[in-house]
Amino acid sequence: MESVSLKIAEIYVPAKRKRTLKAETVEALAESIMEEGLKMPISVRQGNGRYVLQEGLHRLEACRALGEETIDSIIVRARQH
Repeated sequence: MESVSLKIAEIYVPAKRKRTLKAETVEALAESIMEEGLKMPISVRQGNGRYVLQEGLHRLEACRALGEETIDSIIVRARQH
């Protein structure tokens, strides 16, 4: 699979995923990303004319906290939950 660069602002995060967000993990990942870059792209699916996050909430939020405008992503074919 090939990763593509997507605008962070265009990625929708379902509310049930947001409940699992841990600030400590986001902070640690942000530090790691600053030092070493993003090691693994996030996974998104297309749905209702937008990209919906499937995996990588903490990576997405760490990049957002760092002020990044785009993130490496893999577009997967997945069913809606």
